[in-house]
Amino acid sequence: MSHDLNPAQRQAVETLSGPLLVLAGAGTGKTRVVTYRIAALIRSGIAPERILAVTFTNKAAAEMQERVAKLLGKRKEKPKVSTFHSHCVFILRQHISKLGYPAKFAIYDGGDQESLARTVLREIRVSNEMMRPGDLLRKISNWKSAAIRPAEAASLAETDKEHLAAMGYRRYQKALKLSGAVDFDDLLLLTEDLFREHADVREKEAGRFDHLLVDEYQDTNGTQYRIVKALAKDHRNLCVVGDDDQSIYGWRGAEVEHILKFARDWSDAVEVRLEENYRSTAEILNAANTLIAYNKKRHDKILRPARAGGEKPRINQHKDETEEAKAVVADIQRLLTDPHWSARDVAVLFRTNEQPRPFETEMRRVKIPYVVVGGMSFFDRKEVRDILAYLRLLVMQQDEVSLLRIMNTPARGIGQGSVENLMKTAVSQAKTIWEIISNPGLKPQLPAAADKGVNDLVGLIRHFGKLAETSSLVDTARGLIAKIRYEDEIRRRHPEPNDQESRIAAVEEVVNAIGAYESRSKKPTLAGFLEETALGGREFDNEKDKQLRRNAVVLMTLHAAKGLEFPHVYMVGMEEGILPHHRAVKLEMESDAIDEERRLCYVGVTRAQDRLTLSMARTRMKWGKPRETTPSRFLYEIIGKADNAHRIAARSSGSRPTGRGAARKRPPG
Repeated sequence: MSHDLNPAQRQAVETLSGPLLVLAGAGTGKTRVVTYRIAALIRSGIAPERILAVTFTNKAAAEMQERVAKLLGKRKEKPKVSTFHSHCVFILRQHISKLGYPAKFAIYDGGDQESLARTVLREIRVSNEMMRPGDLLRKISNWKSAAIRPAEAASLAETDKEHLAAMGYRRYQKALKLSGAVDFDDLLLLTEDLFREHADVREKEAGRFDHLLVDEYQDTNGTQYRIVKALAKDHRNLCVVGDDDQSIYGWRGAEVEHILKFARDWSDAVEVRLEENYRSTAEILNAANTLIAYNKKRHDKILRPARAGGEKPRINQHKDETEEAKAVVADIQRLLTDPHWSARDVAVLFRTNEQPRPFETEMRRVKIPYVVVGGMSFFDRKEVRDILAYLRLLVMQQDEVSLLRIMNTPARGIGQGSVENLMKTAVSQAKTIWEIISNPGLKPQLPAAADKGVNDLVGLIRHFGKLAETSSLVDTARGLIAKIRYEDEIRRRHPEPNDQESRIAAVEEVVNAIGAYESRSKKPTLAGFLEETALGGREFDNEKDKQLRRNAVVLMTLHAAKGLEFPHVYMVGMEEGILPHHRAVKLEMESDAIDEERRLCYVGVTRAQDRLTLSMARTRMKWGKPRETTPSRFLYEIIGKADNAHRIAARSSGSRPTGRGAARKRPPG
């Protein structure tokens, strides 16, 4: 078995006792090392059932179990390979009664949680306008990820909404316990509570195993970190595998400090660095190594290529996001004329969910098969579908699907009862709903508020329908969005700032798409724009694995791309405010947010096996108007021009840059 391993991998596999940190760089054979090490433990005489391996996803756990089984052949006893949450369920089933819960506790899913949250808000007399169930649940989940219990949440609350959420949190937890139920986050928190409050439970559960392996250790949050220490503190046979350079989930509670301080936590730890990369060419790895070296708080390691040569990463600039999309798609078209490559060999990676829109549009136009992985298509987002429904009604009022979608969106006093009344009237008179609501003689009697709402909607559609025939399409769309106060509706329904930002950005992107269409069309019409967006419409499978198996170009965010690899990678939107994201730029003087953005960029670079292209737009649409951009500092870092990166960082964070070239805007390359 050892002849399949390089020297560093062999050392990790053959170090069978004591604390072990395996720093597994991108593409260095991490999964092979973990599975071979489990097999080596068993062959050394450790009973399989005395080995516990934990990871973060069911897929990773199943793959690990399958690989170990192949290495060991037919054995009745097997090591326990589990996710963190699954192992915590196992522990809680044995001991949760000590915390006042029944042993047969229920685990609430999202729907159960929302129903309970709605009840809680009603009990504490908080209206939907003040806080919706989803908003309360997001806040509670954030608190739980940070191991903040209800009492502490109340003491930390500062704003009125935070105090209301803390009240809701306390009531929510009480209701869960009264119902004999827990939610997903509780599985970790209650396990930690058991270990802290009941030493006998910790000793019993830690005593079940002689060896503990933790995969993706850089992604552990505080509660998972403490559970791992509690399980391993007696036997000390703890092997953790991960890469601090790929820690990109700080926004959901992961703490890179856990892997950085492993040697302090376990003073006798052995450290093994896997640096031989079997994925990417030497030139791509040079770019990755140069980039990540700008992060100071990291384990010093360098990826070394197992294969030499390759193309240097290309850095391209384009006039705007439309030209960027055209150029990238045209390059993909040329690539796919080579029978050696297929569509699934290509990935286009983005920082935000809004960026794929022009690439989807262009791929539809030229009929390149594509799939949006790790999320829905831009054209399937609620906000996008709402605005497109309004625009379709400006062109064709008989579109009842669109009419019913926006009848009371945003709310205009037309309740479900009134909608059903209108539908029944339309059916009985064999007319469309629009004919009913636009003809006072046909319209049934409605409550005063609903009647006013219907009349307002008819007037709105007629006014902007005429405006679309004589005015700029961008101005028409912006005027319509402003008139219906759609941004206010988003803020009312989704108080979480990040959620608001994403949804408003999606609306903005519709306007940008209209502006791009208008600028390239000789005779732009609203009907023409709607037809263009509809061309090549196809279903999008939400299951990541099924998506990746399709022979289609992959469009996905950098976060979703972690753990994957593609022969050809395009990283687009390489601009300040996108990557690094503008939230990180704002916080760079007081946090490590830029470091995480750099790690995210590094993850993107190391997805590429053979060819990497980085691109940016010199201008980008902002609410239908072009705005100049600044090249991402990461572009300069990739080619080692630290001075330029420093000037951009200073300019982006509000400091005044100095020295020659301080105003330079052109990207490197």
